[in-house]
Amino acid sequence: MRVLVTGGAGFIGSHLCERLVSLGHDVVCIDNFNDFYDPRLKKANIKGIRMRTYRADIRDYSKLQRIFRKEKPSKIVHLAAMAGVRPSIKAPGLYNEVNVTGTLNLLELSRLHKVGHFIFGSSSSVYGMNSRVPFSEDDATDNMISPYAATKRIGEYYCRVYSSLHGMDITCLRFFTVYGPRCRPDLAAMKFMTKIDSNEPLEFYGDGSTMRDYTYVDDIVDGIVAALGKRFRYEIINLGDSKPVKLKDMLQTIEAALKKKAIVIRKPIPPGDVVATFADIRKAKKLLGYRPKVAFRIGIAKMAKWYRETR
Repeated sequence: MRVLVTGGAGFIGSHLCERLVSLGHDVVCIDNFNDFYDPRLKKANIKGIRMRTYRADIRDYSKLQRIFRKEKPSKIVHLAAMAGVRPSIKAPGLYNEVNVTGTLNLLELSRLHKVGHFIFGSSSSVYGMNSRVPFSEDDATDNMISPYAATKRIGEYYCRVYSSLHGMDITCLRFFTVYGPRCRPDLAAMKFMTKIDSNEPLEFYGDGSTMRDYTYVDDIVDGIVAALGKRFRYEIINLGDSKPVKLKDMLQTIEAALKKKAIVIRKPIPPGDVVATFADIRKAKKLLGYRPKVAFRIGIAKMAKWYRETR
């Protein structure tokens, strides 16, 4: 099958493209290589992956249309987005343009070009300050606390509309705190690893009791590939590890992997940060046969090995 992956040069996207190529699929990558972080990192992510790559912004409908006409994809995995909770608070308009308008562009072009199977990369951030744990796909999402979360939820709504109106098979996958090799520089695991290895102070928010459901990137890719092999008219499915890790334990795990101690500057929890994320993955297990395999300690060790080898 020919799979078009948006955001295919990014952290999750590059791992997905690499896996799909290894499985014998024809892969088309779209990425805008913007300066949210050093674009050289993205170029390194996809070096050696045998696929066709287009530099394009998902807000550019005309350019996307030319790619759709030329490539005629059979499936779409839409991962491209402006990412991150805290940056979205400073630039909500940009996040809306990319994450909402860009998603709508891809849905409309998929409709016009009769691409019947669409996978949307959503986020656990849509659960916001949900007090019920673990987070279930049936839980209310009316307590979001960042523009990023709102744009992801709106994307899910548009997916539902296109599924209902046009008979498209669409699965929205809510990713929970992904980490691993090629991790984005702005994510906590990568920031901590970089600061500790460089003997630089790192900012540590709160008392360390906040928790995240850290999920190794290979497990996330397993879930995406499984979703590509199943067709549902419309489903929302959590992809997480379902074993939350406290911030203080995450820091200690990275220290142990690097065999170095952190220099910590304590800060209050910033606006937009939730207290905990915790995925209920029973639906993923039932519908996708999803089974996360990589324990957090092992995943951090793998990430640290990659980090040291690429620096």
